[in-house]
Amino acid sequence: MNPVVVIPSFWDRSARPGALGERGVYDYTTPIDKPLPELEVCLSSLEQVSGVLRVIVLVVAPKSCEEAARARVNSICRAHADLNPLVIGSQEAAHVERAVGRMAHHVAGETVSLRGYGAIRNMGLAVAAALGHDVVVFLDDDEVATGSDFLTRAVWGLGSLTRQNLPVLVKSGFFVDALGSPYAEPSGAWSEKYWTKAADFNRVMERAQTSSSRITRSNHMCGGCCALHAAAFSKVPFDPYITRGEDLDYVLDLRANGMDVWFDNEWYVQANPPEEMAGAPSLFMQDVHRWLYGYRKLDAMNARRDLRTITYESLMPYPAPWLFPEVRRRVFRTALRRFITGPDRLAYLRILTKGRYDADRFARSASSRYLSFAMVWPTIVQALWGDRVIASAILSTGQVAPAAPPVAPAPAPEADPLADTGAFPVQGGAI
Repeated sequence: MNPVVVIPSFWDRSARPGALGERGVYDYTTPIDKPLPELEVCLSSLEQVSGVLRVIVLVVAPKSCEEAARARVNSICRAHADLNPLVIGSQEAAHVERAVGRMAHHVAGETVSLRGYGAIRNMGLAVAAALGHDVVVFLDDDEVATGSDFLTRAVWGLGSLTRQNLPVLVKSGFFVDALGSPYAEPSGAWSEKYWTKAADFNRVMERAQTSSSRITRSNHMCGGCCALHAAAFSKVPFDPYITRGEDLDYVLDLRANGMDVWFDNEWYVQANPPEEMAGAPSLFMQDVHRWLYGYRKLDAMNARRDLRTITYESLMPYPAPWLFPEVRRRVFRTALRRFITGPDRLAYLRILTKGRYDADRFARSASSRYLSFAMVWPTIVQALWGDRVIASAILSTGQVAPAAPPVAPAPAPEADPLADTGAFPVQGGAI
C-alpha cells in the first residue's frame, strides 16, 4: 500500500465567530499569530509514527489572510521535513479545480475546493489520486497520534475481506478526550432534550468498544480518524453541499453504493479541540441545514432503483432519529426551547419564523445535487490518477522542504502492512 496522511487545517486572522448560516463557518479556526498552533502539535506527534510516506496539509483560510496563513503553515511544515510535507493552498488547488471543472462543468457549486467541509475532503482525495496514493488517512489538526504504530493500525485489514466475504474499504477509528474516554458528555439542559445525541452515540460506541471482534460494521465515522481505500474513494465522493457532518453523511453515501464503514476498536487518536468560535445560533442553524438536507437526500437516494435502500432500522440507535421525518419536530422544539430560555432569543426567533423553512426549501431543491456530482466522480478520479502534469504542478509549489532521500527497505515479513505497491491493493485474506 501507498498511504498518505491528509490534514485539513483551518486558519483566520483572529478567532472570530461566523455569521448565522454563513457558508464556510467552521467549528474553529486557528489564529495566524497563535504561539503554539494545533497543527504544530499534530505534526510533532506524527514524527514518532513509523511508515509515514507523505503528509498533505490542506490550508483553509479566507482570502483576506490567505497568504499569511500559507506562510505560517509553510514555516511549521519546514520544521517537520522528515514527514515529506506537501502544502495545498489556493495555488495548488487551482490545478485540481480546473481539471475537475472540465469534467464536471454541469455540476453546480464548489465540489472539490478549499471551502466547505465536504469539498475540502474531496480536494484531499483528488490530490492523493494525482500523486498515486491508494490509501488516504484523514487526521484533524487538533488531534495527535498516540503511538508509533498509528499508521500500521490505520491500514490493518484495509482491502481485506471479512469472514462473511465483505470487503473492508473504509475504516473509522475514534478519538479519546484528555481523560482517555471515547464517550460523549450528555447534556441535561431542558432546552437540549430533543437536540442532544450523546446517549444514542454512546450506545453505538459502547457496542463497538465491547465487541469481541476488532472490526465491526458501523453507522458512524470519525472524520478525524479514518482510512479510505482507493477502491472506495475512487467511486464515492464526500458530499460538498452539506454544511457539517460530512463524515457521518459519507457512511450513507457508501452504504447506498453497496459499501460499508467498519469500526476499528484498537485505532484511535487523542483530541485536543480548542474552543468553538462560531456562535451557538450559527452552529445550530448549520445543523438544521445539515439534518434537514440529510433527511431529504436520504429520501431521494432511497427513491433510486440503482442505489441500495437504507432503512430506519439499519441506522438505529444513531443516526436514524435524525434522518427521517421526525427530525423536523426536533428542530422546531429545540429552537422554541432555546428561544424561551435564552440567550440569543432574537436569533432563535428568526430560526423559528424563517430559518427552518429556508433550510427545508434548500434541502428539497438540493437533495439530488450530490447524486449528479457522484455520477461523474469516478471519471474525475480516473482522469486525475497519476496525472504527471498535475502532480508536477502541485509538487513544484507545494513542497516546503526537500524530499527525504530514498531509504532502502529493511528485510520484512511477506505481509508488510505498508508495502508500497504504487497501485490499488488486491483484496484478499480474511479478518
